[in-house]
Order: sequence, then C-alpha cells, then structure tokens
Amino acid sequence: MIYSQTYQSPMGPILITIDTHLNSLTELKFVKTSLPNSKQPPLIKKITKQLDEYFSKKRTIFDIPIHYNGTPFQNKVWEELLKIPYGNTLSYGDIAKKLGKPPLTSRAIGTANSKNKIAIIIPCHRVIRSNGKLSGYAGGIDKKIWLLNHENN
Repeated sequence: MIYSQTYQSPMGPILITIDTHLNSLTELKFVKTSLPNSKQPPLIKKITKQLDEYFSKKRTIFDIPIHYNGTPFQNKVWEELLKIPYGNTLSYGDIAKKLGKPPLTSRAIGTANSKNKIAIIIPCHRVIRSNGKLSGYAGGIDKKIWLLNHENN
C-alpha cells in the first residue's frame, strides 16, 4: 500500500511517500500545499523523527530504508550521492570520476540528479558545478542554498 503524508519543514511542506509492502521510503519532495494527515505508519513516524533531527542539527546521516526505481545509471548516481558526507559538496565531474566515467558524463549526472525523488536523504543538493557555482535543484535553487547553508552553519 502506498501512503503519503506532508511534513512541515522550515522550508515549507515536504511530501513523504512510502510503500508499506516494501517498508521503504519511495518519495520525499517539496510541495506547495499540505495534505491532511491521518494515521501514521511506523515508517512515517521514523522518517518524520529523523527529519526533525536533521533540521535541528542533531542528525547528519539518515537510517531509513529507501526504494528508488531509476535506470541502472541513475541508480548508480544516487548510490554515489548517498556517500557524500553531510556538509560536503562534490562537483558533477567528481561524481563522474567516482563512477569511472569521462568528465562529459557530468551532464548525464545532472539529469540523474533532477530525477531523484528522495530529496535531502539522497543528497543531490550537495552536488555543485566544478567552478563552485550552484546549478538547478528540483525543489528550487533557494532550497538548495538553504540546505547547503543549514549543513555548513
């Protein structure tokens, strides 16, 4: 069964979606409006608790079962993103290098980032351009800036 609930973050509402059969988080995305919340399955409680801890600077690593369903390349990129430590950034080229791909693959890595359905936990906000500048973020560049500042202050 698919279950969704809205979490109120300091940046606005975030939609949490889980698959109770997989007992996994399948989506965490910024939304404009909140859903009415009803009962909370145990996994939703765990996710909201860990998000509370993250936003209050008490958690730097998430311990939540996640399920993502991308192409084999996207899955490899997302697995690499999970290795970027809290408060650090890597460039798209750095990710390409870690994957053993040529630097021109950085565009494909950017595309994979844009398809990430599990914001914050799969930290695509920690990927920047090689010149240090910020580029797009599915939740909006303002949210990327907020997350990077949150992790570095």
